[in-house]
Amino acid sequence: MAGSKVVLEAEGIGMRFNLSMEKVDNLKEYFIKSLKKEMRFNEFWALKDVSFKLCRGDRIGVLGTNGAGKSTLMKVCAGVFKPTEGTVTKHGRLVPLLELGAGFDKQYTGAENIFLYGAMLGLDKKFIASKFDEIVEFSELKKFIDVPLKNYSSGMRSRLGFSIATTVKPDILILDEVLSVGDAKFKKKSEKKVLSMMDDGASVLFVSHSMKQVKRICNKAIILEQGRLVAAGDVEPMLEKYDEMLGGVDDE
Repeated sequence: MAGSKVVLEAEGIGMRFNLSMEKVDNLKEYFIKSLKKEMRFNEFWALKDVSFKLCRGDRIGVLGTNGAGKSTLMKVCAGVFKPTEGTVTKHGRLVPLLELGAGFDKQYTGAENIFLYGAMLGLDKKFIASKFDEIVEFSELKKFIDVPLKNYSSGMRSRLGFSIATTVKPDILILDEVLSVGDAKFKKKSEKKVLSMMDDGASVLFVSHSMKQVKRICNKAIILEQGRLVAAGDVEPMLEKYDEMLGGVDDE
């Protein structure tokens, strides 16, 4: 059941990127142009004044078209990006399922990467060793676990990344399109795993292009448009509002 205790709070989040309008080939040229004030920057705010609260047991779907700022918001909440403005306050263990396997080393085997990636997620070696067989079994990569990752497909790497990241019991789970990895069988399996983590009390921020999936998983939703939060509330009214914004396009 959703509770009133806030586990994650975003207050006035703004994220600015400077997109250089000048081509600079090296650092020396950059400094010369900067000193001569010849450098021009195109300031781009991916997020502006975004505030919301994630309470214990809540599952918030983050809706918005491409470029609305969804992935940037997920990275700010996960601590990957430091916001230009505002603050994110977290209470409890946060597990981000964003770019699965982004920290893998392709020269190492699957087995070696389990320990490498686990360490990047803050897990100690003893814990990873105790969960090793479980990770391998869930990933369905037993035959390939001693093969270097350079020989894995992107789907295999994502499956391994998902299996490692979901081995812990999180208080806060951040999901960005990760339930679309792998074949249909693994998609169903990964969704079931995430749902079991929710049943264990994980609060969730979830980005998906599938409105049906958001409806199935989430109890609340927020809508982003051009980096700003334009609506927030219970999931069904938010999905109806978002559908209207899309012009009634049926989103699979």
